[in-house]
Amino acid sequence: MSDERARLTAEMARTTFQRKVVSRETPSEVLDEAIRFFGERGYRAGRSGRPNQAYVIGGREGALPRVTAEILVQAGVGRAGTTLVTISGFGEQLSEHLRAFAAHLRSQPTRANPDG
Repeated sequence: MSDERARLTAEMARTTFQRKVVSRETPSEVLDEAIRFFGERGYRAGRSGRPNQAYVIGGREGALPRVTAEILVQAGVGRAGTTLVTISGFGEQLSEHLRAFAAHLRSQPTRANPDG
């Protein structure tokens, strides 16, 4: 492996953020919120071609020429009305924004369970 590739791989590993969060919002609401959240912070974000997934792309951060993240949602995991959100990505600043998004989802008030 070249020195440059090894350096980029080490930087990606150092700045990786991965977390799972449970939300009471629907998968569609979570993805819309993610797109808005990261768009407001200067990243390009949108729904990917795969169902229940959004992408986040940014420019150069530190040694990395481009940073990326994905938000994957799964409905009905655990209790009814819950959405499992998997957040993963890398980048010096992007990791902090991913962490803030996870905290944002956790801080959302829970809705009354429609199933009782």
